[in-house]
Amino acid sequence: MRLSYLSTTGRYQMKTREGDFVETCEDLIFDAKGLVHPANRIIAFVRYLPDEKGERKRNKVTYRKVYSLSNRYEVLRQKFPNYLIYDPVFDETLCEVPVTNIRKRYKPAEKLQKLRHSKTLDKTESEALQLAELLKERATIPWKMLGISGSILVGLHTESSDIDAVVYGSDNCRKVHSVLNNFLKEQSEPFRSYNRKDLKGLFDFRSKDSASDFASFVRTESRKVMQGKFMGRDYFMRFVKDWNELGEKYGDIQYRNVGVAKIQAAIADDSEAIFTPCVYKIDNTQILGGPKVGQIEEIVSFRGRFCEQARIGEIVIAQGKVERVVDNRCSREHFRLLIGNSPSDSMILA
Repeated sequence: MRLSYLSTTGRYQMKTREGDFVETCEDLIFDAKGLVHPANRIIAFVRYLPDEKGERKRNKVTYRKVYSLSNRYEVLRQKFPNYLIYDPVFDETLCEVPVTNIRKRYKPAEKLQKLRHSKTLDKTESEALQLAELLKERATIPWKMLGISGSILVGLHTESSDIDAVVYGSDNCRKVHSVLNNFLKEQSEPFRSYNRKDLKGLFDFRSKDSASDFASFVRTESRKVMQGKFMGRDYFMRFVKDWNELGEKYGDIQYRNVGVAKIQAAIADDSEAIFTPCVYKIDNTQILGGPKVGQIEEIVSFRGRFCEQARIGEIVIAQGKVERVVDNRCSREHFRLLIGNSPSDSMILA
């Protein structure tokens, strides 16, 4: 693992982005969130931790998977509070891993390369590779812009694990999204959309961590392209912008917590809806509850479940944290609604 030393700050930096995983000296495994991180820490949520009663084993260590976001915070509060750090840029206590605590970093693109050259793949790995090969061929994108994340990335998958794939770069993401859309429209093997039974299972799982009724859930989830079945196995595509598209570094923008609000708004621009983080530009905003602030210009989420949640022209009702966004590069301020950090957060079609 290589760390870049920043002589101007006396800190180490690790270039990490959405889809990457990091493993600490305590055998904790975290998944990185977003592309903007402090110079010497990685914003990431704990996904696997050592537990003798766990159901997954690797290198003689038994692991337990932590599912809901609230449980991830609770595990750290109880056992590893040093990873909960108040971040002054995001004005929130976040899970942040010091780079000096990181023993190994897992990169999805490198994992896919290993799968391509391995002669001893199990069924889960083989099907993940087949998904990547098919999308690469149909979308005509470079291998280096595709990756496999999730449990397969860190070698903790099971026979029934999902396929978590990652695509990098806006153009590549849109190509793959278009290919997937065509597959699902045709309902031709090996891809198919979720049926009502699949959606009920997904709803039961997510309802512990996100607020929604089943009817609203079906309206949004049934039309999503980035999730479904591949060869009968669940898949989820994560679309991530490439480094040269970022245009922001940690500290360029300050976020200030204003409070929780419920709003109704029209989607004015959904062009960033497939990416993680996803962004919906909104207008005609009405505050239904919470702090009365100036015009809220966008709804943002770092959770993949809120991607493709609404389309341009649709009216949504959303609840989350209102933030004052201060861009230090141009002294501009605006408000946004951040969703996905609390089980009470939601975004449904009106």
